[in-house]
Amino acid sequence: MSDDMFAPPVNRAMKVLDRSFFQKTIPLSAARIFNTKDISRLRSELMKSGDALALNRLSPIRPDPSTDLASKGGKCILLRPEVHHNDPRTWSPKLQSLETAGTVGVIPFSLHLDYNDFTYSEIMNAVIPPPPEDVHDEIPTGFSQAGHVAHLNLRKQYLPYKHIIAEVLADKNPTVRTVINKLDTVGTENAYRTFAYEVLSGPDDMNVTLREQDCTFSFDFSRVYWNSRLHTEHERLCAIFREGDAICDVMAGVGPFAIPAGKKKAFVYANDLNPDSYASLVAGIKLNKVSDFVKPFNTDGAEFIKTATTELLTDKEYSVPVYQKQKFSRSNPQPPVLLRNITQPRIFSHYVMNLPASALTFLPSFVGLYSHIPGHPVEEIKKMFFPHTETRLPWVHVYCFSTKSEDNVAETKEICETISKMLGTEIKPESEGGAVTVHDVRDVAPKKRMFCASFRLPEEVVFRE
Repeated sequence: MSDDMFAPPVNRAMKVLDRSFFQKTIPLSAARIFNTKDISRLRSELMKSGDALALNRLSPIRPDPSTDLASKGGKCILLRPEVHHNDPRTWSPKLQSLETAGTVGVIPFSLHLDYNDFTYSEIMNAVIPPPPEDVHDEIPTGFSQAGHVAHLNLRKQYLPYKHIIAEVLADKNPTVRTVINKLDTVGTENAYRTFAYEVLSGPDDMNVTLREQDCTFSFDFSRVYWNSRLHTEHERLCAIFREGDAICDVMAGVGPFAIPAGKKKAFVYANDLNPDSYASLVAGIKLNKVSDFVKPFNTDGAEFIKTATTELLTDKEYSVPVYQKQKFSRSNPQPPVLLRNITQPRIFSHYVMNLPASALTFLPSFVGLYSHIPGHPVEEIKKMFFPHTETRLPWVHVYCFSTKSEDNVAETKEICETISKMLGTEIKPESEGGAVTVHDVRDVAPKKRMFCASFRLPEEVVFRE
């Protein structure tokens, strides 16, 4: 069976999408089913015998081509192109026996396909010329989606087809209403990681609502940073957090780490410099009912590391009561049952720094972190940590960009060297007996990869005078 037989007609000159152009009629054969109760069984048997048409995007069950039979619910099963209705030699023994028994009839069938029957990739391959043989490039199929907005990052050679690409993409993805194309690289134009864009299809409506980790986020996608492709990383890091932990989210954005952590009943100090991100974070905290656990801030990240650490250590004791869940009943109201009180710690367990382009440059803020806290001498603070207590020094999870290789050994070494320089002490990777783990997050460009380096703050860093 040739793939070309079921491919759409080709028009390399199309610059404006013409859906009516994509029409095709394919001569096939079909097994007419005389008893509709046999449909499921016969489909299974003909698939197993290799007679039925097996294409994922096309259902082999069709209305009978006879108008009279179709009006009475008559059905037939499409057969492979190699099976001819007028040549029993092309039929399998199973089809022959079914036809001889009068269970099915083998008839001619004209399969009509239109725009709705072809996939996005098939339409694109029919419109966009293939690249030269010496250029290893593929027609754009990938996109990221935030709520109803799909965003592309088209290469120069595909810009003449951008409106067709966008319209077909929206047609073939029911949840997409607006398609945009990025006009610059995120983070190169401003510190808030927003980007210039053009609308290719649909309304210029960037106010999106989406779900991630059982949380709801609503924001103006054009004014804040959000990357749906990071959902796996958000889940990975949030899985580390435990109930009762204190988390310092230094570059929190709209809260993809902070709000799910709050849902887990971890205490989070969440900060972002972008006023729009801060406003969406505040709204998200309220919407997801985590205000008891997540505290928002809008300030510089480097300063926030110090001020949040001091505030958590010196603030008055804070606890959140947790009650047993129970069904509401008007006829028999029950008083809430207190299960436990969760007390906010004095020490952060984790610092999260998700600003890959520059987060490493914020690391000097950890130098002397606990050496200049008013009213708390260094020796007193040292006794709050292991071995005097069970409390360990905090973890830092810092995101960064580097080159990419098969084993990431060189990249890991380079990242650790940068961390060492910023902290003024040698930090080694696990592979060299150190304590730094470098997690490969995702590729962001052909020669660029995003990483997350995780390590415990060294004692000699945080208590350095």
